[in-house]
Amino acid sequence: MTNEPLPPHLGLLQLFLKFLRFGCLAFGGPVAQIAMVRQSLVEEEHWISSARFNRLLAVMQVLPGPEAHELCVHMGILARGRLGGLLAGLGFMLPGFILMLLAGWLYSTWVLGNGAIAIALFGIQIVVLAIILRAVWRIGKHVLEDRLLWVLGFLSFAATLAGVAFWIPLLASGLIYAFASRRNAVLLIGVSAALLAWGLYSFGPIVAGPFQSTGKASVFALFLAGLKGGLLTFGGAYTAIPYVRADTVGRGWLSDATFLDGVALAGTLPAPLVIFATFTGYIVGGVHGALAITAGMFLPAFAFSMILFEKLERIVENPALHRLLNGVAASVVGIIAATLAQLGWSTGERVSDPLAAAAIFGLGIAGTWWFRGRMAAPALVVAGGLAGWLFTP
Repeated sequence: MTNEPLPPHLGLLQLFLKFLRFGCLAFGGPVAQIAMVRQSLVEEEHWISSARFNRLLAVMQVLPGPEAHELCVHMGILARGRLGGLLAGLGFMLPGFILMLLAGWLYSTWVLGNGAIAIALFGIQIVVLAIILRAVWRIGKHVLEDRLLWVLGFLSFAATLAGVAFWIPLLASGLIYAFASRRNAVLLIGVSAALLAWGLYSFGPIVAGPFQSTGKASVFALFLAGLKGGLLTFGGAYTAIPYVRADTVGRGWLSDATFLDGVALAGTLPAPLVIFATFTGYIVGGVHGALAITAGMFLPAFAFSMILFEKLERIVENPALHRLLNGVAASVVGIIAATLAQLGWSTGERVSDPLAAAAIFGLGIAGTWWFRGRMAAPALVVAGGLAGWLFTP
């Protein structure tokens, strides 16, 4: 460690403004955001070595939460302690949060109920489904590394569609994969199927019941919805979608169409994609709802770095933890795929021209596979809106 460079001494305001600048430029998703931080703090300013940055990135990818935001918190702690980490994290997320609040206000004031805009938004919603499909493929390609993980992902997919509470496949998959071996894999697959079936018939209706109920949203309920998403965001921000949707759309607080509009807007802003939760909270509960769900969503990202700062790199060296998290991640892939199927079904029920919708979806898939870069997501969203306006009667 004697050859490890040290961050320069920065005042707290200077540190906050540096990460606020990162937040203002955080277009293009986590890969572009992490590359920006690396370029500035590692290659240009030499806060830490490239090797240590790579280790930190591996740690953040194992933990739940948006990894770019967690990296900013960690770098802030390196510079000025835990207060520095808090200011760095707030600076990075603040531009996206403010912009999403503004987007939520404009949406609720000018967009809802406007038929002409609704046609364009419908095209955007179809494109967002294609973007989520691409995310499922991308995450699954890295997570589902063997047959058992594929089986756990499929069982989680089926269980979610069948109405099993989310925690049952997550817990079952994590524990099964943590203790699995090649010799007893077949037995454990049978046990996992039995456990999921038992959860469906015994606990599914009991635990899932509150998520299907209607009623007025409370600030605390929105905070818990965000917290659930923040704690279960493994493998990318898209993994938060099922949990936030279950606690908002599932309770009848907003429609799938509005939810997809929020995901689309988040993809165009300089922010972690989980900022879509802010939009959801605003539509459901105004400014207080937006603050509550955002606080819940980002709390784990702050907490893991600030509380476990000295131990993070040692914790993730535990092989048993790796297998547990790999099993959970496989389950998350299945849950996202099931949520995509549910969103697709809900969107399909509103289609008046199936051929036009299929064409927009096909173009969206082609765009997500072929286009890269910071402006790819905003460009696809705009293209989806134009296609919806031109081709949807």
